[in-house]
Amino acid sequence: MHATLLLAAFLALSLSMPATANDAHATTSTPTPVPAAPAWLAEVEALYDADLRVAGLEDRTFAPEHWWQIATPLLSSRNGFAMREIGRSAEERPLRHVSWGRGKTRVLLWSQMHGDESTATMALADLFRFLGEHPRHPIVQRLRERTTLHFFPIVNPDGAARFQRRNAQGVDVNRDARDLATPEGQALKALHDALAPDFGFNLHDQRPGYRAGDSERGVAVALLAPAYNEANDVNEVRGRAMEVAGMIRAALEPSLSGHLARWDETFNPRGFGDMTTHWGSSTVLLEAGGIEGDPQKQLLRKHTFIAMLAGLDSIASGSHAGVPHGVYRELPENGAVWPDLAIRGGTVVSDRLPPVRADVMVGFRHPLAEQGGTISDVGDLADSPSRHSIDASGLYLVPIADAEGRIAHKRIVTGAPAHFHLSRDPEGRDIVWTLKRDVDPAHPRP
Repeated sequence: MHATLLLAAFLALSLSMPATANDAHATTSTPTPVPAAPAWLAEVEALYDADLRVAGLEDRTFAPEHWWQIATPLLSSRNGFAMREIGRSAEERPLRHVSWGRGKTRVLLWSQMHGDESTATMALADLFRFLGEHPRHPIVQRLRERTTLHFFPIVNPDGAARFQRRNAQGVDVNRDARDLATPEGQALKALHDALAPDFGFNLHDQRPGYRAGDSERGVAVALLAPAYNEANDVNEVRGRAMEVAGMIRAALEPSLSGHLARWDETFNPRGFGDMTTHWGSSTVLLEAGGIEGDPQKQLLRKHTFIAMLAGLDSIASGSHAGVPHGVYRELPENGAVWPDLAIRGGTVVSDRLPPVRADVMVGFRHPLAEQGGTISDVGDLADSPSRHSIDASGLYLVPIADAEGRIAHKRIVTGAPAHFHLSRDPEGRDIVWTLKRDVDPAHPRP
């Protein structure tokens, strides 16, 4: 009895103890207040729309050479920039380091180590224009005097040339921080070693299918202050990254509330974000997800610009100091990844096989633009949510010829290109809608 009373008293005391805002394992019943958005937010957003977005990057699948052709005129020494080649990719494309500013706090930003993740690279061009063409702006003055910014845009130009994740050797450069087997990974590590930056920004895109926590809301931007060890501890280096991430959240909340998330914090010794934190740089991962109706991520490009600027200005001004870690930690974690398009309730027609009533799931290489469709699943998918769906009850899915006039797959099966009619008859004569890998913008749905 005495032991039971002692245990009850211990539990009551434990539950009554306040949780500190910066405790990595603390849980609170009330959310941590998010700081107010930066005072400059509305003015900079208006300036961006009128005078910062760099023309020529409206299609997110640009070649690296095209980006450098557009960005290089912005990087003149007259505007305070310096640029040098720091290596060559596996296919001998140049890898370039850009620097700007004269302050003591060193910040390294790198983009597109996954070649098909170009949103931040577009936003970097806009940031270059802001820094170079608006020297009297208070934010630019703060950044110039208090920081030195170092940029490594398009870490993986060979992948960017193909708009594919991996480099020309088939290696995921963002999983090469331990082995340093790729020339691109070696260049990033050598640059980091030479600079020993105080802060880092690891700039990526993630799939638009991610949901915010267990909600049905898509994630526009996900943040991460990466772990530096297996125990997921929070030291001073990582704590500063959490503070900066909190300030980025504050800047994005007015526009993207409910569509912000946090990446999984599991330590990965092969990942550059984790290892730059391990090496002593307070690193923030910024993932541009997706906004429905923004197929080329131009609106998300603006939000990425604002996110980078908010993080950088919090470093230059010192406003990140003391921001409770809960502002970052209480973001919902990236949840389930929803498939792109479900065609539900139709009857699938296959060559030399009886028709079958089945749902069909389509995944797109470019999900927001709905281009490059492939059949990802066939069957009873009633319990599988999707970003978009079509009610095909009473209709037939009939395979059709591809762009070359061939029926490469006479059956609608997993892995086949998405080439089919939705028809009122199994022969495909009374057509209500057609998908030829790319959704027709003029007729997006039946």
